[in-house]
Amino acid sequence: MKDAQSAQAAGRTNWHRFAVAVGVPTVVAGGLVLALAQGALAANFTIAGEQFKLSASKLVGEGFTQYNGDLETRDGTTTAAMSGIEKATLNDLCQSVAVGPVTLRIEAGDDPEHPVTASNLLIGMSSLGGDATFEDIQIGLDAGTLDRAQDEAKGAPGAFGQQARKVTIINLRQQAYYTSASTFTLNGMSLKLHLSGKHECY
Repeated sequence: MKDAQSAQAAGRTNWHRFAVAVGVPTVVAGGLVLALAQGALAANFTIAGEQFKLSASKLVGEGFTQYNGDLETRDGTTTAAMSGIEKATLNDLCQSVAVGPVTLRIEAGDDPEHPVTASNLLIGMSSLGGDATFEDIQIGLDAGTLDRAQDEAKGAPGAFGQQARKVTIINLRQQAYYTSASTFTLNGMSLKLHLSGKHECY
């Protein structure tokens, strides 16, 4: 395994009108992480318009919002489903970033007693799958009034929005452009750089 360099290239977020179907935020940094086995990491990453994949056997989120936004990268503007989540735990997390023949794969949280944890998440995604359960969900709100997650996790006034007190996802599968968070705690983290073969999370 080779050392991976941290790649921080945060994109500006420009909020727009857009109705999104019910979905769930999920988390992991979209950049490359330096030797972090345990502890907290302040994060604000994007991968120049490249999407990354994330999977987890279970995600539990407290405080969830969703709306749409435009992510500006060096390759142009991408419209994404934006989701905020105040606090989250993930079991058996895997994140992979594939660029040509090179794949970076990060795994963490395989111990049920020590899952991955994160706070104040903001995710720009293109797709999501899994078995989702929402508690106290509100659909069709003004995106500018969303208040279940952190203050930044809301859209433009008058745009479509939705939120829930709690969300649980089993067998999570997600593709995303962007993730930011106040902290990630990646317990039991493993980072590997693969130079050939198929090594994405799914």
